[in-house]
Amino acid sequence: MELKSIKDVKSIKKFGLKDGAKLLISLVFLLLAMIYASMQTDSLSGNAGSILIVAAIFGCYMALNIGANDVANNLGPAVGSRAVSLFWAIALAAVFELSGALIAGEDVVTTIKKGIVDSSMISNTQVFVWIMMAALLGGAVWLNIATFIGAPVSTTHAIVGGVAGAAIAAVGWKVVLWKNLGVIASSWIISPLLGGIIAAGLLYIIKKSILKKKDKKAAAQKVVPFLIALMALCFSTYLILKGLRAVIEIRFLYAVLIGCVVAITVFFITKPIIFKTSDRLPNSRRAINWLFNIPLVFSAAMLSFAHGANDVSNAIGPLAAITEVLHGGFSEMNANIPFWIMFLGAAGIAVGLVLYGPKLIKTVGNEITELDQIRAFCIAMSAALTVIVASQLGLPVSSTHTAIGGIFGVGFLREWLMRNSLREDVELDIKKVKMKFEQKKLEDYKTELESLGKLKNIDPLFIKELITKINEEKRLIARATETDIKTTKIEKKAIKAVEKHEFVKRSALKTIIAAWLITVPAVGVLSAMFYYMLRGIML
Repeated sequence: MELKSIKDVKSIKKFGLKDGAKLLISLVFLLLAMIYASMQTDSLSGNAGSILIVAAIFGCYMALNIGANDVANNLGPAVGSRAVSLFWAIALAAVFELSGALIAGEDVVTTIKKGIVDSSMISNTQVFVWIMMAALLGGAVWLNIATFIGAPVSTTHAIVGGVAGAAIAAVGWKVVLWKNLGVIASSWIISPLLGGIIAAGLLYIIKKSILKKKDKKAAAQKVVPFLIALMALCFSTYLILKGLRAVIEIRFLYAVLIGCVVAITVFFITKPIIFKTSDRLPNSRRAINWLFNIPLVFSAAMLSFAHGANDVSNAIGPLAAITEVLHGGFSEMNANIPFWIMFLGAAGIAVGLVLYGPKLIKTVGNEITELDQIRAFCIAMSAALTVIVASQLGLPVSSTHTAIGGIFGVGFLREWLMRNSLREDVELDIKKVKMKFEQKKLEDYKTELESLGKLKNIDPLFIKELITKINEEKRLIARATETDIKTTKIEKKAIKAVEKHEFVKRSALKTIIAAWLITVPAVGVLSAMFYYMLRGIML
């Protein structure tokens, strides 16, 4: 894996025609967004219309970067496992991201409702508008940087850091609700850990129940329908709770019951299909992988829909707040987001995904660890399960961190299993060599005793008794356990050399963790700087 990064570094090119075309399309999109926003300013007086247009540009810039960075977490595993091509994955995600944002987008200004800052301390409407604009610009710039260096980060954390940083610049440190911010920060640890544990656990179960069996086809015919039904349960519950809550409010218990009905239906539909399909396949892991292709495509679509429904608010939430303030609704802060704002956010995510998404999709799918369909299935499942479990426990989680944690969990499980297997093989080889050596010594001793008995005329019964003891000793050596044989320093070095083989790219791990840790403070600093710049321009 590390050698691959050297190849990647060598293949880096300067800014070329293709990059220029992408930049031009992005600028055209922002220009169209500006024109569209200007059509919504008829009811505004003074410079309020100009402020709204600028805010709309910032919001669309943020949406572009959300599409470029955050959507990769849904598509990366499916593309990396070759369940679907990059082109069709992007096309699929663009449709479902757009649909999720427009059909089930959040209906509240989430950045205010999260309780990041004490809004009662921001009584000046102008200051509030500057804070929201600075937060959007700071978050967008940071996401742009993260996408450039190939680090998938949480867009939710970016907007949280942006609001906090700009508010501190405007009012002071006391404006931030530090306890709430601490709870949000805890997701930096909770999300990847939960995602990694669940993904690794699912992969371990699949390995034990299917891949380690001699008759993999028969095992797959029994287990795979249950796994697909479990996926249907998770995603239907996930969509009802997270993706459709803006359309209809359904309690957790009812969502699970609906999910169970969907899962049972899916089970009885897929069981004969899996049985018939697998019956024609060879008895190999590669063939079993093929059975997970359609579930993976389905999971990528569902995750994209839910992502569009939830994370579009990171781009348009502040813009909606600004719009509400400019129309004189500062006291409410809970109005529905206008359709034109929702449309801009949804379109921005789709355009950002198409133009700049492939880079992060390849990073998530190929450059952290090697994925196949089974591993990618476990990652997708862990993303949905983690969000459902954490939401009901009241734990803050990031879908980005969850998906990336799942990828690392799968990779590290493979390392652990591989090392254990190779270690056992090496120790077994050492054990066999030692057994042969000890048995050869005893055999030589036995031969010497027989010769000695003939030469010295020793009682044959005595010699026979000694030889019987030697044979018993040989049998004991043959039955020796691992603890009966101590490894030497050279043998320990051989085992340690085996353990150095890695399935997870450590450079990617370091880059991603570093980006996660500095996202909130980095965006906070950027947003504070942008706040002072906007304030200087506006005054």
